[in-house]
Amino acid sequence: QVQLVESGGGLVQPGGSLRLSCAASGGTFSRYAMGWFRQPLGKEREFVATINWRGDATDYADSVKGRFTISKDNAKNTIYLQMRSLKPEDTAVYYCAAGVFTNTQIGYDAWGQGTQVTVSS
Repeated sequence: QVQLVESGGGLVQPGGSLRLSCAASGGTFSRYAMGWFRQPLGKEREFVATINWRGDATDYADSVKGRFTISKDNAKNTIYLQMRSLKPEDTAVYYCAAGVFTNTQIGYDAWGQGTQVTVSS
């Protein structure tokens, strides 16, 4: 079973940028599709972005399309989420997950512990 650790969260002003990282260990990272999900306080966890095992196909939630970019570095066993033009409604705990290439949570069977992103002036 792969283990995942997110990092890079923090406080950023509206319109700012942030890059999240997710480091994997304990499994064959290159075989997994990877996803980012987020959970705003008091709300359900929701899909953000996913990337296939090769890193050549991606999918995004409409709310982040054009602002967020997911990428995968199989040599470093790491995925990234570059977030630009951040809005207060992007505030959430962000989770990375390993599984199959899908935008549904059921397709992922390994999850990180989450990292908090707060967008506020």
